[in-house]
Amino acid sequence: MRLAWRKARLVGHLLHGMWTVATRFPRASASERLELNRAWSLKMLRLAGMKLVVHNDEARLDRGVLVVGNHISWIDIYVINAWRPTPFVSKAEIRNWPVVGWLAQQLGTVFIQREKRSDAKRIMHELASRLMAGEIMCVFPEGTTSNGEKLLPFHANMFQAAVSASCPVQPVCLMYEDALGRQSTAPAYIDDMTLGDSLDMLLRGTPLTAHLYVCDALAPGADRRVLASEAQAAIEAALHRIRGEAPVQAAAQVSMDRDEDALPSQRPA
Repeated sequence: MRLAWRKARLVGHLLHGMWTVATRFPRASASERLELNRAWSLKMLRLAGMKLVVHNDEARLDRGVLVVGNHISWIDIYVINAWRPTPFVSKAEIRNWPVVGWLAQQLGTVFIQREKRSDAKRIMHELASRLMAGEIMCVFPEGTTSNGEKLLPFHANMFQAAVSASCPVQPVCLMYEDALGRQSTAPAYIDDMTLGDSLDMLLRGTPLTAHLYVCDALAPGADRRVLASEAQAAIEAALHRIRGEAPVQAAAQVSMDRDEDALPSQRPA
Protein backbone atom coordinates (compact mmCIF):
# COMPACT_ATOMS: atom_id res chain seq x y z
CA MET A 1 0.00 0.00 0.00
CA ARG A 2 2.82 2.41 0.86
CA LEU A 3 4.51 1.70 -2.49
CA ALA A 4 1.26 2.34 -4.36
CA TRP A 5 0.80 5.64 -2.50
CA ARG A 6 4.32 6.80 -3.37
CA LYS A 7 3.75 5.94 -7.03
CA ALA A 8 0.46 7.83 -7.01
CA ARG A 9 2.20 10.91 -5.62
CA LEU A 10 4.78 10.75 -8.42
CA VAL A 11 2.04 10.50 -11.05
CA GLY A 12 0.26 13.45 -9.45
CA HIS A 13 3.47 15.45 -9.54
CA LEU A 14 3.89 14.63 -13.23
CA LEU A 15 0.38 15.84 -14.01
CA HIS A 16 0.97 19.00 -12.00
CA GLY A 17 4.03 19.63 -14.13
CA MET A 18 1.84 19.49 -17.22
CA TRP A 19 -0.51 22.04 -15.68
CA THR A 20 2.47 24.27 -14.87
CA VAL A 21 3.76 24.21 -18.44
CA ALA A 22 0.32 24.98 -19.83
CA THR A 23 -0.60 27.79 -17.44
CA ARG A 24 2.55 29.35 -15.98
CA PHE A 25 5.12 29.06 -18.75
CA PRO A 26 3.39 31.44 -21.17
CA ARG A 27 3.76 34.27 -18.64
CA ALA A 28 7.19 33.30 -17.29
CA SER A 29 10.56 34.67 -18.37
CA ALA A 30 13.31 32.31 -19.53
CA SER A 31 15.01 32.43 -16.14
CA GLU A 32 11.72 31.83 -14.34
CA ARG A 33 11.05 28.79 -16.52
CA LEU A 34 14.44 27.36 -15.63
CA GLU A 35 13.79 27.85 -11.94
CA LEU A 36 10.35 26.27 -12.18
CA ASN A 37 11.90 23.28 -13.93
CA ARG A 38 14.66 22.97 -11.35
CA ALA A 39 12.26 23.24 -8.41
CA TRP A 40 9.94 20.65 -9.94
CA SER A 41 12.83 18.26 -10.52
CA LEU A 42 14.09 18.65 -6.96
CA LYS A 43 10.67 17.75 -5.65
CA MET A 44 10.52 14.80 -8.04
CA LEU A 45 13.73 13.45 -6.52
CA ARG A 46 12.42 13.95 -3.02
CA LEU A 47 9.20 12.11 -3.80
CA ALA A 48 11.31 9.32 -5.26
CA GLY A 49 13.28 9.08 -2.00
CA MET A 50 16.47 10.76 -3.18
CA LYS A 51 18.72 13.60 -2.16
CA LEU A 52 21.11 15.27 -4.58
CA VAL A 53 24.79 15.95 -3.94
CA VAL A 54 26.72 17.96 -6.53
CA HIS A 55 30.50 17.81 -6.72
CA ASN A 56 32.84 20.38 -8.31
CA ASP A 57 29.99 22.69 -9.34
CA GLU A 58 32.41 25.59 -9.67
CA ALA A 59 33.52 24.02 -12.98
CA ARG A 60 30.03 24.40 -14.46
CA LEU A 61 29.56 26.32 -17.71
CA ASP A 62 26.20 27.98 -18.27
CA ARG A 63 26.22 28.96 -21.92
CA GLY A 64 27.00 27.34 -25.26
CA VAL A 65 28.14 23.96 -23.95
CA LEU A 66 27.40 20.34 -24.83
CA VAL A 67 26.82 18.38 -21.63
CA VAL A 68 27.53 14.64 -21.87
CA GLY A 69 26.94 12.08 -19.14
CA ASN A 70 26.79 8.40 -18.32
CA HIS A 71 23.29 6.97 -18.47
CA ILE A 72 21.73 4.70 -15.86
CA SER A 73 18.05 5.45 -15.59
CA TRP A 74 15.07 7.58 -16.55
CA ILE A 75 15.64 9.36 -13.23
CA ASP A 76 18.95 10.74 -14.62
CA ILE A 77 16.92 13.44 -16.36
CA TYR A 78 15.51 14.75 -13.11
CA VAL A 79 18.91 14.63 -11.42
CA ILE A 80 20.45 16.77 -14.15
CA ASN A 81 17.51 19.18 -14.22
CA ALA A 82 17.61 19.50 -10.42
CA TRP A 83 21.22 20.56 -10.85
CA ARG A 84 20.74 22.77 -13.91
CA PRO A 85 17.77 22.46 -16.32
CA THR A 86 19.06 21.32 -19.70
CA PRO A 87 17.29 20.22 -22.91
CA PHE A 88 18.09 16.67 -24.01
CA VAL A 89 18.33 14.56 -27.13
CA SER A 90 15.65 11.87 -26.98
CA LYS A 91 14.49 8.97 -29.10
CA ALA A 92 11.54 9.89 -31.31
CA GLU A 93 9.17 7.42 -29.65
CA ILE A 94 9.05 9.58 -26.53
CA ARG A 95 7.19 12.27 -28.45
CA ASN A 96 4.16 9.95 -28.66
CA TRP A 97 4.05 9.09 -24.95
CA PRO A 98 1.02 10.48 -23.08
CA VAL A 99 1.82 13.62 -21.06
CA VAL A 100 5.58 13.02 -21.03
CA GLY A 101 5.94 13.38 -24.79
CA TRP A 102 4.04 16.66 -24.86
CA LEU A 103 6.08 18.01 -21.98
CA ALA A 104 9.33 16.95 -23.59
CA GLN A 105 8.43 18.84 -26.74
CA GLN A 106 7.55 21.97 -24.78
CA LEU A 107 10.95 21.85 -23.07
CA GLY A 108 12.98 21.96 -26.25
CA THR A 109 13.82 18.28 -26.64
CA VAL A 110 15.55 17.24 -29.84
CA PHE A 111 13.97 14.00 -31.08
CA ILE A 112 16.01 11.55 -33.12
CA GLN A 113 14.84 8.61 -35.22
CA ARG A 114 17.56 6.07 -34.55
CA GLU A 115 16.59 3.77 -37.39
CA LYS A 116 17.14 6.52 -39.98
CA ARG A 117 20.79 7.16 -40.72
CA SER A 118 19.88 10.40 -42.51
CA ASP A 119 18.28 11.76 -39.35
CA ALA A 120 21.66 11.93 -37.61
CA LYS A 121 22.80 14.69 -39.97
CA ARG A 122 19.65 16.71 -39.24
CA ILE A 123 20.17 16.31 -35.50
CA MET A 124 23.81 17.41 -35.74
CA HIS A 125 22.82 20.57 -37.61
CA GLU A 126 20.11 21.41 -35.07
CA LEU A 127 22.37 20.77 -32.08
CA ALA A 128 25.20 22.81 -33.57
CA SER A 129 22.85 25.68 -34.35
CA ARG A 130 21.46 25.75 -30.82
CA LEU A 131 24.92 25.52 -29.28
CA MET A 132 26.18 28.40 -31.43
CA ALA A 133 23.18 30.42 -30.21
CA GLY A 134 24.44 29.97 -26.66
CA GLU A 135 22.09 27.17 -25.61
CA ILE A 136 23.03 24.19 -23.48
CA MET A 137 22.23 20.69 -24.70
CA CYS A 138 22.69 17.29 -23.08
CA VAL A 139 23.32 13.89 -24.66
CA PHE A 140 24.11 10.44 -23.31
CA PRO A 141 26.82 9.12 -25.66
CA GLU A 142 26.61 5.53 -24.42
CA GLY A 143 23.40 5.36 -26.43
CA THR A 144 21.62 3.22 -23.85
CA THR A 145 21.48 2.66 -20.09
CA SER A 146 23.76 0.53 -17.92
CA ASN A 147 23.72 -0.48 -14.26
CA GLY A 148 26.19 2.32 -13.57
CA GLU A 149 29.02 0.18 -12.29
CA LYS A 150 31.09 0.77 -15.42
CA LEU A 151 30.74 2.83 -18.57
CA LEU A 152 29.72 1.52 -21.94
CA PRO A 153 31.70 2.70 -24.99
CA PHE A 154 30.92 6.27 -26.02
CA HIS A 155 29.59 6.88 -29.52
CA ALA A 156 31.43 9.78 -31.13
CA ASN A 157 28.69 10.93 -33.53
CA MET A 158 26.95 13.26 -31.05
CA PHE A 159 30.23 15.05 -30.39
CA GLN A 160 30.24 16.33 -33.96
CA ALA A 161 27.79 19.05 -32.91
CA ALA A 162 30.37 20.47 -30.48
CA VAL A 163 33.08 20.29 -33.16
CA SER A 164 30.88 22.07 -35.70
CA ALA A 165 29.84 24.74 -33.19
CA SER A 166 33.38 25.12 -31.78
CA CYS A 167 31.87 24.88 -28.32
CA PRO A 168 33.21 23.16 -25.18
CA VAL A 169 32.05 19.78 -23.93
CA GLN A 170 31.28 19.35 -20.23
CA PRO A 171 31.23 15.75 -18.98
CA VAL A 172 29.10 14.96 -15.93
CA CYS A 173 29.18 11.74 -13.95
CA LEU A 174 26.14 10.20 -12.25
CA MET A 175 26.29 7.66 -9.45
CA TYR A 176 23.63 6.45 -7.02
CA GLU A 177 24.43 5.49 -3.43
CA ASP A 178 22.33 3.58 -0.89
CA ALA A 179 21.83 4.34 2.80
CA LEU A 180 24.91 2.26 3.71
CA GLY A 181 27.20 4.29 1.46
CA ARG A 182 27.47 1.64 -1.26
CA GLN A 183 26.89 2.18 -4.97
CA SER A 184 23.30 1.22 -5.75
CA THR A 185 21.96 -0.31 -8.95
CA ALA A 186 18.34 0.12 -7.81
CA PRO A 187 17.67 3.03 -10.23
CA ALA A 188 19.03 1.13 -13.26
CA TYR A 189 16.57 0.88 -16.16
CA ILE A 190 18.13 -1.93 -18.18
CA ASP A 191 17.54 -5.12 -20.14
CA ASP A 192 13.86 -6.05 -20.51
CA MET A 193 12.61 -4.00 -17.57
CA THR A 194 9.36 -2.16 -17.96
CA LEU A 195 9.11 1.38 -16.66
CA GLY A 196 6.85 0.09 -13.89
CA ASP A 197 9.40 -2.54 -12.88
CA SER A 198 12.12 0.08 -12.80
CA LEU A 199 10.03 2.44 -10.68
CA ASP A 200 9.24 -0.33 -8.19
CA MET A 201 12.91 -1.26 -7.86
CA LEU A 202 13.94 2.36 -7.39
CA LEU A 203 11.35 3.04 -4.69
CA ARG A 204 12.20 -0.17 -2.85
CA GLY A 205 15.87 0.80 -2.88
CA THR A 206 15.40 4.16 -1.20
CA PRO A 207 16.63 6.21 0.53
CA LEU A 208 19.24 6.99 -2.09
CA THR A 209 21.77 9.73 -2.77
CA ALA A 210 22.21 10.88 -6.35
CA HIS A 211 25.78 12.07 -6.89
CA LEU A 212 26.51 14.38 -9.82
CA TYR A 213 30.14 15.22 -10.48
CA VAL A 214 30.78 18.19 -12.79
CA CYS A 215 33.98 17.51 -14.71
CA ASP A 216 36.19 20.28 -16.07
CA ALA A 217 35.07 21.32 -19.54
CA LEU A 218 36.91 20.04 -22.58
CA ALA A 219 38.08 22.63 -25.09
CA PRO A 220 36.53 22.54 -28.57
CA GLY A 221 38.42 20.15 -30.81
CA ALA A 222 38.60 19.18 -34.43
CA ASP A 223 38.09 15.47 -33.89
CA ARG A 224 34.88 14.08 -32.43
CA ARG A 225 36.52 10.75 -31.62
CA VAL A 226 39.16 12.46 -29.50
CA LEU A 227 36.48 14.44 -27.69
CA ALA A 228 34.47 11.27 -27.04
CA SER A 229 37.54 9.50 -25.64
CA GLU A 230 38.45 12.45 -23.43
CA ALA A 231 34.89 12.74 -22.12
CA GLN A 232 34.71 9.05 -21.29
CA ALA A 233 38.05 9.19 -19.46
CA ALA A 234 36.89 12.21 -17.45
CA ILE A 235 33.65 10.51 -16.40
CA GLU A 236 35.46 7.29 -15.48
CA ALA A 237 37.87 9.26 -13.30
CA ALA A 238 34.96 11.09 -11.63
CA LEU A 239 33.21 7.78 -10.95
CA HIS A 240 36.30 6.57 -9.10
CA ARG A 241 36.39 9.79 -7.09
CA ILE A 242 32.75 9.55 -6.05
CA ARG A 243 33.28 5.95 -4.95
CA GLY A 244 36.12 7.11 -2.73
CA GLU A 245 38.77 5.41 -4.82
CA ALA A 246 40.40 8.81 -5.37
CA PRO A 247 40.10 12.20 -3.63
CA VAL A 248 36.84 13.96 -4.36
CA GLN A 249 36.42 17.71 -4.28
CA ALA A 250 34.08 19.38 -1.82
CA ALA A 251 30.47 18.49 -2.47
CA ALA A 252 27.34 20.49 -1.91
CA GLN A 253 24.00 18.93 -1.04
CA VAL A 254 21.23 20.60 -2.98
CA SER A 255 18.31 21.75 -0.90
CA MET A 256 15.30 19.47 -1.22
CA ASP A 257 12.98 21.71 0.76
CA ARG A 258 11.51 23.57 -2.17
CA ASP A 259 7.98 22.84 -3.28
CA GLU A 260 7.61 25.47 -6.00
CA ASP A 261 5.51 24.46 -8.95
CA ALA A 262 7.50 23.42 -11.99
CA LEU A 263 7.62 20.86 -14.68
CA PRO A 264 8.95 17.45 -15.55
CA SER A 265 11.47 16.95 -18.29
CA GLN A 266 12.11 14.33 -20.89
CA ARG A 267 13.62 10.92 -20.94
CA PRO A 268 16.61 10.80 -23.32
CA ALA A 269 17.61 8.33 -25.93
